[in-house]
Amino acid sequence: MPRRIVTVRGIVQGVGYRPFVHEVACRLGLTGFVRNQGGSAVIEVEGTVWALDGFLAELAERQPPGARIDSVSWLDQAEQGDRQFNIESSSLGGSEAVAIAPDIATCSECLAELFNPGDRRYRYPLLNCTHCGPRLTIITAVPYDRPRTTMAAFAMCPACRREYEDPTNRRFHAQPIACPTCGPWLTLLGADGTPRAAGDPIDAAARALQSGAIVAVKGVGGFHLACDARNESAVSELRRRKHRDARPFAVMVQSLAAGREICEISASEAELLESPARPIVLVRKRAAGVADGVAPLNPCLGLMLSYTPLHHLLLEAVGGTPLVMTSGNRSDEPIAYEDRDAVERLHGLADFYLAHNRPIHLRCDDSVVRSALGGPLLLRRSRGYAPLPLPLPIPCPVPILAVGGQLKAAFALGRDKQAILSHHLGDLDYLSAYQAYEQAAAHYETLFAIEPALIVHDLHPDYATTRYAESRPLARLAVQHHHAHLAACLAEHSHTEPAIGVIFDGTGLGDDGSVWGGEFLIGDFGGYRRAAHLRYVPMPGGEQAIREPWRMALAHLIDADVNLELRRCEAPPSHVETVRRWISRRRDSNMQATSSAGRLFDAVAALAGVRSRVEYEGQAAMELEYLATDRAEDGDYPFELQQPESAPARPMPLVVDTRPLIAAVAGDVHCGVPAAMIARRFHSTIVEMIVRVCVHLRERTQLETVALSGGVFMNAVLVGEVVPRLESLGFQVLRHQQVPPNDGGLCLGQLVIAAAHCSRDNVPAAAAAGFQVRGQQ
Repeated sequence: MPRRIVTVRGIVQGVGYRPFVHEVACRLGLTGFVRNQGGSAVIEVEGTVWALDGFLAELAERQPPGARIDSVSWLDQAEQGDRQFNIESSSLGGSEAVAIAPDIATCSECLAELFNPGDRRYRYPLLNCTHCGPRLTIITAVPYDRPRTTMAAFAMCPACRREYEDPTNRRFHAQPIACPTCGPWLTLLGADGTPRAAGDPIDAAARALQSGAIVAVKGVGGFHLACDARNESAVSELRRRKHRDARPFAVMVQSLAAGREICEISASEAELLESPARPIVLVRKRAAGVADGVAPLNPCLGLMLSYTPLHHLLLEAVGGTPLVMTSGNRSDEPIAYEDRDAVERLHGLADFYLAHNRPIHLRCDDSVVRSALGGPLLLRRSRGYAPLPLPLPIPCPVPILAVGGQLKAAFALGRDKQAILSHHLGDLDYLSAYQAYEQAAAHYETLFAIEPALIVHDLHPDYATTRYAESRPLARLAVQHHHAHLAACLAEHSHTEPAIGVIFDGTGLGDDGSVWGGEFLIGDFGGYRRAAHLRYVPMPGGEQAIREPWRMALAHLIDADVNLELRRCEAPPSHVETVRRWISRRRDSNMQATSSAGRLFDAVAALAGVRSRVEYEGQAAMELEYLATDRAEDGDYPFELQQPESAPARPMPLVVDTRPLIAAVAGDVHCGVPAAMIARRFHSTIVEMIVRVCVHLRERTQLETVALSGGVFMNAVLVGEVVPRLESLGFQVLRHQQVPPNDGGLCLGQLVIAAAHCSRDNVPAAAAAGFQVRGQQ
């Protein structure tokens, strides 16, 4: 009998791939074995040529839910005479990168068991199978087998063992297999962390929620703080305890139908909500769906569907009432994920803890996504998406670690033509967040067996990620912030040719030492030049200008030589006058200048009376977007394109003069034009600005491709209008759909730039292209 050795690469661990192979091989009468080896599934099969060909065809055409096959290759092998087909123990061998599945929402078959009184797992809050349940958050090492997960401490009962060893069972080799007999188990704790003898913990937690209490609920990647989303006093109390006055809370509902009762949900949004990733999806809320305090001054709601059996049971127990489910943390600290730590860190926040004794090895926040132009626009890539690998358009000649930025931190590991992006790790302004970042980086390097030879980071010397890079004894490469944004968008689309990059964000250190953020670049992975940018204005107070948009409004007014009293400014008049004097004397001071589009949004929001102080990043810009949403176009504001004089060999970038825009906005404010109309006209102006500059640059470069990146392009109004306008003019437009346009996608761009500028034999050769490389390989 002929025999073949088959190697399958991709997401093949933690998704029931070996049981799937076993079923196909046995059905076709083949003998041999399958095992995990490194990052692959290695199969040896023996049988007739017809059966072997059919086997390979099925592997290419079918796969279990959650699997993703990158390649299937095979070689002829000498006959062995096997009598049956077996699943063998995993092998630690293999040099290629391991691919691990993300945590997967409860499947329909497990849900049917959960609510079936005749099933032995009836109402068991931690059931799962090969097609669903925890993956990334419970894996301690690879290959993915039960002894290398946090389930190792739970011995299987005889019934679970039979299912685990039965090739016809859905739980055949399901590593997190569990049941009420062998555990893990649920418990209800009081505010002090002591167990409560309450009968059914879920029913007790539900009664507490219905009475207005706040309950910490242990999910897949950490704790949520939950309360009744329709109870205004409970929501207000949660805000008081978390010191979170304005940032919206996410809400969980039991089903899509329940979601439609409180939100308007499109077909594309429904698809995102019901996907196995089960992210938080931003959707339009209905007038009376939840308490006003859930998402104040916000027409959208961060909605998610139940994604664990525990969530399904809890939502059922509260009668389908929507529940706030916000991260279990204080301020911007990392989410609590260990039981004892949660009780200590959430003391004073939670009245009860609904916990279980299945340990979480790696904390992981919920993902956040919205729909734009009928497709996904990721705002936070985390649970359900990470650590799915992304293909690289060019290979990494050496293993590379790209550390990302300061805000919305995420890192990427690259080896060969594969990038593994971490889950969302938050803002690194806090020591605890930085420590969590360090721990996650070490875990990923071990888990995926990648030992980086090069570390790549942002130009900014004060980013925590830059300091982290400096602490590693590796060759280092510094990459400009907005070039990394451009490269991330190009890499996502495997576009290797030069393109026009429209990179609009809040802040990023530029090559000239200024704060960039309204940039038009011409470039690719190998390099870039700054082709145009927004006009520089002072940034009074540096970081303080981000927290107080009135400062940017004042800077823009003075720059445009417009005298307008700021409305609803929360700063004392004396502070305003002090800042006004600072700006007027800026030539004699060290005040930083910025070209930031994000700060321009802030300035217009403050001028229009929308927001003069913010409580979280991007708040003013988001509220300006919400005012413009669903409003008919009503003209736009003027602006000018200026070409500074320059030497022919080194042309200066085109400057977008925003002074006419600011003067026109100030005129509308003076005339009492409603803020919503100002917001609408401003968005139309930004669209027109992008289109005119791109057309101008196409005439100079003949480039037809535009890449949109940076945090400003989380704005659905902007994306929804810029893309079709550019496409109508013949441009190919690339936008983010697999990684966030904000700094959460920065690491992918850093990674591919480093790969383009390095060679296997000489990593520091990137210095020849003008990049900073320090250390030794």
